[in-house]
Amino acid sequence: MTEHLVFVTGRLAKPRLEKIVATLPRDRFTATIADAGVKVAALMTEEIIRRRVTVPEGADRIILPGRCRADTAALTAFFGVPVERGPDEIVDLPVHLGLAGRNVDLSRHDLTIFSEIVDASKLTPDEILVRAQDLARRGADVIDLGGLPDTPFPHLEDTVRLLKQAGLRVSVDSFDRDELARGARAGADFLLSLNEETLDLAFETDAVPVLVPMRPEDLPSLDRAIERLQKAGRPFLADPILEPIHFGFAASVVRYHETRRRHPDIEMMMGTGNLTELTEADSVGVTALLVGMCSELAIRNVLIVQVSNHTRRTVEEHDAARRVMYAARADGALPKGYGRQLLSLHDKRPYTQTPEEIAALAAEVRDPNYRVAVAEDGVHIYNRAIHRIGTDAMAFFPDLDVASDGGHAFYLGGELTKAELAWRLGKRYVQDEPLEWGSAMDAVAQDTTTFKEVGHTLHGRKPSRGSEDTE
Repeated sequence: MTEHLVFVTGRLAKPRLEKIVATLPRDRFTATIADAGVKVAALMTEEIIRRRVTVPEGADRIILPGRCRADTAALTAFFGVPVERGPDEIVDLPVHLGLAGRNVDLSRHDLTIFSEIVDASKLTPDEILVRAQDLARRGADVIDLGGLPDTPFPHLEDTVRLLKQAGLRVSVDSFDRDELARGARAGADFLLSLNEETLDLAFETDAVPVLVPMRPEDLPSLDRAIERLQKAGRPFLADPILEPIHFGFAASVVRYHETRRRHPDIEMMMGTGNLTELTEADSVGVTALLVGMCSELAIRNVLIVQVSNHTRRTVEEHDAARRVMYAARADGALPKGYGRQLLSLHDKRPYTQTPEEIAALAAEVRDPNYRVAVAEDGVHIYNRAIHRIGTDAMAFFPDLDVASDGGHAFYLGGELTKAELAWRLGKRYVQDEPLEWGSAMDAVAQDTTTFKEVGHTLHGRKPSRGSEDTE
């Protein structure tokens, strides 16, 4: 049985929408395109849609443009047909309709993030609590209190109790057996890290130990510690230790694989900081690779460190990666087509319009307002008087009629610079919207039912309702 879709659009977008709709499989969808009578689809209001859109009998779903600021629940009640907001860009409509081969669900994961506060012994309990709550907000599941060599930690117990009172899970990370014991007595949930020489502590507390080899290359010592706790029926995590590049990295990867081969059912941990912190490369790609390895080897715990400036978003990156990898593994698929959270510098489909489509839109413009767009051939700026294409934001200025309008010139300089950056990197550009940086930056929260507030320059001025009705 086919589903009858009603696509609501504006005059300028209608030709592009018709092309996309013509490609939809007819055995799954029939479609009606409803022109709301406005030039720009994003300017449609709930009132305009109510007055101008007629829904044919038998319609199953109404799809609005992604940037349309209307209350979908109210429209659903008015039309008696489910109304939803589609994607921002028309080219993404097939994916929105589930024609990409899968429905993406990134709500699930099975990887626990331990986030270490490496200088906890130098901070007050209240300072640690503030940092711990921030890490938890970002996606950390366990707060790891790192002890420093030859640095007293007299407030360890108070800190553990304070974090536990705040509802946080806590691990204590130290090479000092006494610190580990103190943390366990105060209520820590995990102890990092015990080897076969300090393993007796695991039998003196209910805290779950993380087992490590005596030396990274000494895998048999880890085997012996694992076997001892297995015989005692005690819970544990095993960490073969990931080493930095040029200091045993490749061999340590082999050890993780070998540990899983020898012990197919145990819980394991990987400390990713030795790679993310000690490799001066954008950490999101490194993180994706390591979390992918964890997904393959059923390693369900990672210890992360966020110290260096280039790893300032490592919690968010690990959180995004664990969701993508879980979904891809559940689908038996490559980790492709699961969103843009692991794409920071580049986009898979950066250009939503062809140069020809932009030219067609430019030919329809009858007002002096400047539009900015990006296509494969560069940055486009156009209004009723001009249509210029280039790759240098500042080179456009002589062609723009803004010499006496400082606010407008300031705005266009910002937009054109953003557009040039997007073109050079291969990122999506949308006028008046921030560039998207995946998990490298928090997304800007938006109210999808209201127009944006007027900005500091003329670009934020909203057209009158009269102009919407007549265009």
